[in-house]
Amino acid sequence: MYDAVVVGGGIAGLTSAAFLAKAGRSVLLCEKGNTCGGLVNTFERDGFLFDGGIRALENSGILFPMLKQLGLNIEFVRNRISIGIEDQVIRIDDEEDVQDYQDLLTRFYPESRQEIGEIILQIKKIMQYMDVLYGIDNPAFLDMRKDRDYMLRAVLPWMVKYALTNPKISRLQVPVVDFLKRYTSNQSLLDMISQHFFQETPAFFALSYIKLYLEYHYPLGGTGKVVEKMAAYIENHGGTIRTNTEIVTVDPDKQLVVDVQGETQAYRRLVWAADQKALYRSLDSNRISEPEVKNAVVERRSLIADKTGNDSVFSLFLALDMEKDYFASKASEHFFYTPVRSGLTGAGQPPRDGERQTIEKWLEKFFSLTTLEISCPVMRDSSLAPQGKTGLIVSVLFDYKLTKHIEETGWYEEFKTFSENCIIHTLDGSIYPGIKDAILHRFSSTPVTIAKINGSTDGAIVGWAYTNEIMPAERRLTRILNAVRTPMPGIFQAGQWTYSPAGLPISILTGKFAADQVIKELKKAGAVE
Repeated sequence: MYDAVVVGGGIAGLTSAAFLAKAGRSVLLCEKGNTCGGLVNTFERDGFLFDGGIRALENSGILFPMLKQLGLNIEFVRNRISIGIEDQVIRIDDEEDVQDYQDLLTRFYPESRQEIGEIILQIKKIMQYMDVLYGIDNPAFLDMRKDRDYMLRAVLPWMVKYALTNPKISRLQVPVVDFLKRYTSNQSLLDMISQHFFQETPAFFALSYIKLYLEYHYPLGGTGKVVEKMAAYIENHGGTIRTNTEIVTVDPDKQLVVDVQGETQAYRRLVWAADQKALYRSLDSNRISEPEVKNAVVERRSLIADKTGNDSVFSLFLALDMEKDYFASKASEHFFYTPVRSGLTGAGQPPRDGERQTIEKWLEKFFSLTTLEISCPVMRDSSLAPQGKTGLIVSVLFDYKLTKHIEETGWYEEFKTFSENCIIHTLDGSIYPGIKDAILHRFSSTPVTIAKINGSTDGAIVGWAYTNEIMPAERRLTRILNAVRTPMPGIFQAGQWTYSPAGLPISILTGKFAADQVIKELKKAGAVE
C-alpha cells in the first residue's frame, strides 16, 4: 500500500512524486517508457547529445522556484532566441527588441507599415499583462513560514495587480489569427506572425511570446539534466520509480492499479500524470459502485472520446562536420526561421487521405514555406558535441493524422527520408549553405514516434487541440487549482491534459497542485507519514 501512486514520469509526474516524497509520503512513480522525462529528455548518439523533446525550459516564475523548493542545484545558461525571415535575422535579448521585430516585418511588408504598428502595440500590451502574470515566483512554491516576508512584500501586492489584469487576459482567448485579422488582411503577414503556433492558439498566449522568449533557459548537460536530478531526488527521499511499467487498469473502489504485466499495486491516492484518454480507457465503469461516480466517469469518457490532441512535430536530428561558430554567425542557439515570406497558407491543407504522389508534392511545398525551429545544443554547452562538430535539431509543427495515414499505407520510412531531404534542401538553399555536404549522420522523429513512445493522443505536445469545439480542460486561470480534480474520489490529474494552454510551467504547476491535494487529503484522513 503506497500513500500515492503517480502514473506518468513526465515533468508533471516527477513534480508530484518529488513533492510527495518531500512530504514524507510513500510514493510509487510508474512510467511506461524505459526512462522518465517524457517530452523533456536528452539522449546521446555517436558522441552528439540531442534534446529529444522541448528545446529549452521556460521559467515563468515556476521552474526555478520548484527547483529551489526541492533544493536541486542545476546550472542554467541563458537560452537566446533569434527570429529570421529569408536572409534577415534579429536576436531577442530584451523587451526592447520588439522594435526590431516590428522593423523586420516592415522591411518585408512595407505596404502594411501602419497595420504592423497597430499589431505591435497590441503585442506590447500583452507583454505588460505577462509581466503581471509571471512577475513573481509562483506562490505555490513558497514556504509560508520561511517566505512570510516575501508573501507580504511581493505576493499580496501582486494579487491586486493580478485581479485587475486577469479579465484583460480572459478577453484575449480568441484565436490569434482571428485577433490579428482585426488589424490586417495581409495573409502573408498573418502567416509570418502566427504560422509557428498551434492551430487557433489563443491570442494572449501567442502574442506574448517575445516576452516569454526571455524566460527560456538551458540546463548545462541538456534539458534531461532536470529529469535526472528530479528522479534522483525522489529515490533519495524514499520514493520508488518503476520504468517500463504501463498502467492498464485502475480500480477506484478497491484503490488498485494493474500494469501490463499483471502486477497490482494498492494506493491511498492516485495522481494520473499521463494521457487522459488512457486513464478513462483503464476504468471499468461497471465495477464502480457509487452511481454518481460511475455516471460522471461515463460522461467524461464520452466527452473526450472524439477530442483531438494539439499539433505534433516532425524533428530532424543532424550530426554535422561543421564548427559551431558557423551557426553562431547566423543566429543564436534557438532560432525560429522562415525561409520565404510568402507564408504557409500557400501550401494548403494537408492531404490526409491522399495518394503518395499527392502527399509528396504537398510535402515539398510545405517544407519550403513552414517555419523551422532550429536548436543548436553545442552553442549552449560545448560538451554536447565532439570538438569541431555540431549537432542540430530542426523541428516543424506537423499533422498526426497525415503521418498516421502514411504509416498505414506502407511508406512511413520513405516518408521520413523524403521529409529529411526536403528540410536539408531548404536549409542548404537558404540560411545554411553547405550544410548538405557536412552531414555525418541524420535521423528523424515524427508525430507517430511521439504517440508510440509517450502514449500521447495524436502525438500532441501541449495537450488538447484548440480546435476542439468544446475544450475538455479548464481554461480559467482563477480555477486552475480545481483543474487537478477528477470525477473519482482519491484520483487527481496533472500535466498537459489538465489545463489549457499547456506547456512545461503548467505541467509543473498542476503536478505540484495535485501533490498538495493528496497531502492535504491524507492528513485529513489520518494517514500516518
